[in-house]
Amino acid sequence: MARRTEEQQLMSRIERRLMKGIVDYNLVEDGDHILVALSGGKDSLALTELLARRACIYRPHFTLTAVHIAMRNIPYRINVDYLRSFCEERGVPFVLRETEFDASTDTRKSPCFLCSWNRRKELFTAAQDLGCNKIALGHHMDDILVTLLMNQIFQGAFSTMPPRLMMKKFDMTIIRPLCLVHEADIKALATVHAYRKQVKNCPYEHDSHRSAMHDVLHRLEKMNPEARYSLWASMTNVQEEFLPPKVGL
Repeated sequence: MARRTEEQQLMSRIERRLMKGIVDYNLVEDGDHILVALSGGKDSLALTELLARRACIYRPHFTLTAVHIAMRNIPYRINVDYLRSFCEERGVPFVLRETEFDASTDTRKSPCFLCSWNRRKELFTAAQDLGCNKIALGHHMDDILVTLLMNQIFQGAFSTMPPRLMMKKFDMTIIRPLCLVHEADIKALATVHAYRKQVKNCPYEHDSHRSAMHDVLHRLEKMNPEARYSLWASMTNVQEEFLPPKVGL
């Protein structure tokens, strides 16, 4: 009974933060057809499950389609049968798309970047083919804050992944419904609901900077338990009068 209570508390906390993000940033509207980018990791599985639960509620009324993009020319593979059954159990149509890329065509970009770019391009194509008007990505609050820190440290820019981004070129809107959900809660959800962990064998995945920046975020939270909320608030509290003017260095 105690375990069930803990699960209920977890789901209540996650769904409360999910709905706050959806409402605060106007992510989901009546009549939306949302493509869920289902990579197979815990974040995209959680996003699929949570949106499927919301789709059963009357308002806002929206439909979902889960799409997995497979790369033909790299050994990284996901158990597609598991993804399909995961979606079918939740009443979400599942679509498999395949694409590939040639790393030798642009040596200025890393293979990891080219792979990600081609996956994203195929997602947009799939969304248009399926008649979707929005693409939902599984980035959570930690991802957004880590990107904020990385852009400051490595790019010298105050920017991150926004909860909602309109892509005029593709006439598509990117949404991140998990934007206010903590990664720790998604990990707990993955354990409680027994998400099957996918074994990665990607030859290009070596983003040590992002992993290190996650550690920085955790250290900041040890210094100040409210650090993540302060970082989030800082994105809409830019006091330009107390910043230096833009000059060349």
